Amino acid sequence: MKVGILSDSHGNTRAIDAMLAHPETRDIGLWFHAGDVVPDAEYLAMMADTEVVRVAGNCDWPDARIQDDEVRDVAGHRIFLTHGHIYGVRYTTGMLREQAEACGADIAIYGHTHVAEISPGNLTVLNPGSIARPRDAQRGSFMVMELSPAQPPVVRLIRFSADPAINSRYGVLHE
Repeated sequence: MKVGILSDSHGNTRAIDAMLAHPETRDIGLWFHAGDVVPDAEYLAMMADTEVVRVAGNCDWPDARIQDDEVRDVAGHRIFLTHGHIYGVRYTTGMLREQAEACGADIAIYGHTHVAEISPGNLTVLNPGSIARPRDAQRGSFMVMELSPAQPPVVRLIRFSADPAINSRYGVLHE
């Protein structure tokens, strides 16, 4: 199954539109939005016509309908999703890892830092960076993950710009 991962869109629907125009987003069957800002996840669901699993970030007002953490079973994998601010991810992913492992997850997704991370292992830890306000590059980023039962996830980080002219001039960057 092909899964999309994004975080920290901060109300920038133009960045979501540019992301959805990217060829890597074709055939994505499920999206994970790791918070900041929840209405963006609703916009993504509407535009992609696909389920979006979402969590609240530190910039989201408390809302009983939106959890801080979500756990989903997808294609033989258990995925733990959180924004990360309540686990102190700016300093370490230790508490995040402990919580994900306590949930039986083999994949943990978080945001908050606006810095992309792919850490494979028994617990694969992923941060897609930010599609709107990256702190680790000049261009935003999201991830595409291929999941198959009993196989490790295959994850690609995609850098892009909310400005289509920049994307056409520089092409698509993969890390």
